[in-house]
Amino acid sequence: MLHVRSIWNGAISFGLVSIPIKLVNATESHSVSFRQIHLDDGGRIRYRKVCELEEREVSNQEIGKAYEDADGTMIPITDEDLASLPIPTAKTIEIVAFVPAERIDPLQMDTAYYLSANGVPAAKPYTLLREALKRSNKVAIAKFALRGRERLGMLRVVDDVIAMHGLLWPDEIRAADEVAPDSSVTVREQELDLADALMDTLGEVDLEDLHDDYREAVEELIAAKASGEEAPGPPAREKGGGKVLDLMAALEKSVRAAKESRGEETGEAAEVTPLPGRRTSGARKSARTAPKEVGGKKSTSAAKKTAAAKKTTSKKSTSKKSTAKTTTKQTATKQSTTKQAAAKKTAAKKTPPKKTTPRKRASA
Repeated sequence: MLHVRSIWNGAISFGLVSIPIKLVNATESHSVSFRQIHLDDGGRIRYRKVCELEEREVSNQEIGKAYEDADGTMIPITDEDLASLPIPTAKTIEIVAFVPAERIDPLQMDTAYYLSANGVPAAKPYTLLREALKRSNKVAIAKFALRGRERLGMLRVVDDVIAMHGLLWPDEIRAADEVAPDSSVTVREQELDLADALMDTLGEVDLEDLHDDYREAVEELIAAKASGEEAPGPPAREKGGGKVLDLMAALEKSVRAAKESRGEETGEAAEVTPLPGRRTSGARKSARTAPKEVGGKKSTSAAKKTAAAKKTTSKKSTSKKSTAKTTTKQTATKQSTTKQAAAKKTAAKKTPPKKTTPRKRASA
């Protein structure tokens, strides 16, 4: 950790024991940063520090601190003024108590730091405090001053290093009363059971396996633009997302999806939906074995094939009692189904064209 630049030097006050330490940032940001540019020509947009009275740009060496009063008056405050304040935490991390770790609300946690022993003489008391924290299973609550204000901190052991988390003061945490949902909402036991099942199915995760997908996508976008390639498009969004109409159905679907992602059997039979315009093998088989209709009726597909092949139309008999009309040009059709119809057509051909056979009426 020697190559990491310390941001603060001081000491840990542990009763009458003083431990010289260096404060080092424990985290770093990997976010992709952008610059502001002029859209017309791509030129960089820069901010210049200008004095309002002299209307000229000033250097950092000419810039100091000041407090703006209610009437707009500027009250200069120097670093020497802040360093001479009569507070014991100006250069000291003062431990005030040791409490169980669960007493600290994660909502209070702020920036994390590593505390490094500053020099060989600090190694023994540093190790003593570290081992005492390990054996007690507690964390130390401390006060320290950094960047012009006194802060609250929590010391705990991470591997073989003492780490310190900056804590927000209790009055800096906003109350959550107005954020909570309406208390009249009730949750059924079945919904809780499904939520528990979903939690059990999702299981645990190794935080080392998680990564920043957004940052990787931004880096791919920058690489594509730099090489003149086409930028990757947005991923396809799943249809039906964004609306939860039935909480129970959504929970059940989530449990099934989680089990499938883990390679577990869901215990449900898959549904087979036939594609439009195609028959399944069962449908084709039933179509082949279906009995033909009696009475000279044709199926729609058969009628279409006959019309396309022979370009002829056939007339269907409407009743067995009606008299068939004769004509010399009419040919016998393949759809004749009864011998009675054939006999009537033969008798009609032998009869002179101008004479018709009168219908006989049955005697009453």
